Amino acid sequence: MKFVLFNDDRPGLLQDDGVVDLSDAIHPLGVSNGQEAMEAIITHMDDLAEAFSCLQQEGEVLPLTQVALLPPLPQPKKILCMGGNYREFGARQPAPMWGFLKSPSAIIGPGDTVVLPPDDVNIFHHEAELVLVFGRSGQAVTPETALDHVFGYLVGVDVSARLPASARPIGPRDPTKMPISPWKSFDTFAPIGPCIVTKDEVPDPHHLQIRLWVDGKLRVNYNTDDLAHSIPESISWASAIESFSPGDLFFIGTNHQGLGPMQEGDHIDVEIERVGRFSFQVTDPLQRRWLKGIDELTAQDIREGTGPPGARQRPL
Repeated sequence: MKFVLFNDDRPGLLQDDGVVDLSDAIHPLGVSNGQEAMEAIITHMDDLAEAFSCLQQEGEVLPLTQVALLPPLPQPKKILCMGGNYREFGARQPAPMWGFLKSPSAIIGPGDTVVLPPDDVNIFHHEAELVLVFGRSGQAVTPETALDHVFGYLVGVDVSARLPASARPIGPRDPTKMPISPWKSFDTFAPIGPCIVTKDEVPDPHHLQIRLWVDGKLRVNYNTDDLAHSIPESISWASAIESFSPGDLFFIGTNHQGLGPMQEGDHIDVEIERVGRFSFQVTDPLQRRWLKGIDELTAQDIREGTGPPGARQRPL
């Protein structure tokens, strides 16, 4: 099943021809906003599955022209993220795992706008990623049981501001902590959508094609089979440091061999096989400009193990 939030925070089932409203089915659970509605669906799925199946077959379908999709989980309690979790098409061997937290206030949804902040940065990058949605609470889970905690998947972009070298944090990462990243946590820096796809519809999350286009031109094009550490391994590692709850998100990482600048006026489409596709826009009050296309300098630095965080491009 594919669950969405739409219009005035209504939960729904996404179909090929529109959306079926689920509001009446979850009304007895006493939810008051969209996040609570989606968390209720996640935590009561076993009890609601039969009703949802009936609505999927017989419920009134609102045409997509009458639907405005919202972020499927607008206020998660936590957003966990893996860093450096791809082999960059085999150029790198798996390195020790590390990660960070992204502020939940960064969430936006389909059709929304990423607003670039005025801070002095080298470049803003788009990182298209598979995002896990947790269905059960967990802490220090084993790789063998990790996927039991996953409810489903959605499409996400980890928008990232790259600092000039002089402003980079000094000192090694603490492997016992997942710090919040202020340079990935600006408001609007976590576009997600278009729906939560339940994990039964994604037989193997380790073989999904991920693509991202800027103004219709393909930049990002990689498969999750390039992961350095599997999804169960990543969940187990992260949960040894951070607990998680139903409705929390886990950005599983990106392949950097297609990153490029985000700048004023960009229209971005992002798609993950079997999960979905959505679009968003970019605006920059300072009207900064970078060379269009793939950031080959960062791609090379990542392959060679020398970057980011800084990246080497500067505004023109």
